[in-house]
Amino acid sequence: MAKNQKSYTPEFNQQIIDLYNAEGTSYPQLEREYGVKRSTISGWVKQLSPIKVSEDESATLKEFRALGKEIQRLKIENEILKKSTAIFAKEQ
Repeated sequence: MAKNQKSYTPEFNQQIIDLYNAEGTSYPQLEREYGVKRSTISGWVKQLSPIKVSEDESATLKEFRALGKEIQRLKIENEILKKSTAIFAKEQ
């Protein structure tokens, strides 16, 4: 993190996102009221706003990306296990 870069608590981030999503407060208004740059607010909204996955479930973009990485890791592990099983089967 840069030396002079401000950091905000997750609770503050969520409060700003809730004001934008639920109450319809605009970026310029949030920028004026809270002193946070528009690009920062936009990034929070993109990363942390819920995305409807199904009728019952929703996830944030951050969670969705984490799940994608986990799926890739599990696919690689699965391939390794398949290859090792084949190697051990040949030995017996």
